[in-house]
Amino acid sequence: MNVNETVQTMLDAYGDGSDGTAPTQEQWRRILNRDPDCGFSLINFFKFRETADYGHTSFPEASGNEAFQRYADVSVPSMHRAGGEFLAVAPFAGSLLGSEQDWDLIAIGKYPNLAAFQALYSNPEYIEAFQHRTAAVSRQVVMAMEH
Repeated sequence: MNVNETVQTMLDAYGDGSDGTAPTQEQWRRILNRDPDCGFSLINFFKFRETADYGHTSFPEASGNEAFQRYADVSVPSMHRAGGEFLAVAPFAGSLLGSEQDWDLIAIGKYPNLAAFQALYSNPEYIEAFQHRTAAVSRQVVMAMEH
């Protein structure tokens, strides 16, 4: 599958990213056009909703933290099976330099190569669990860092 087909597959699975819950087409393209052998990490900053927003689905009411745990219950083992690892997952402790920030959780995931990233994001169980992340998070920032 070429990059354009893979980008379209990701957009079909996760949405177009216009609401900030998933990567946009350009962001998918940027990550998928990386050197396939170069490792990288994604640094995730999450702010949780007080009450998870599942829209009109039939999930029972939950806090944002509880919904995120539903996501983590699938994402952590899926990441390991794909060949990645979490370097850190911890509550946000505050800003030291620069502007003040207000986050609930920071997670740093390390991928040894592009194939590990693609294995995770194309995993049907992970795609299904991603709805819990979307319901849980009121805002997020995810930054890539090369190794």
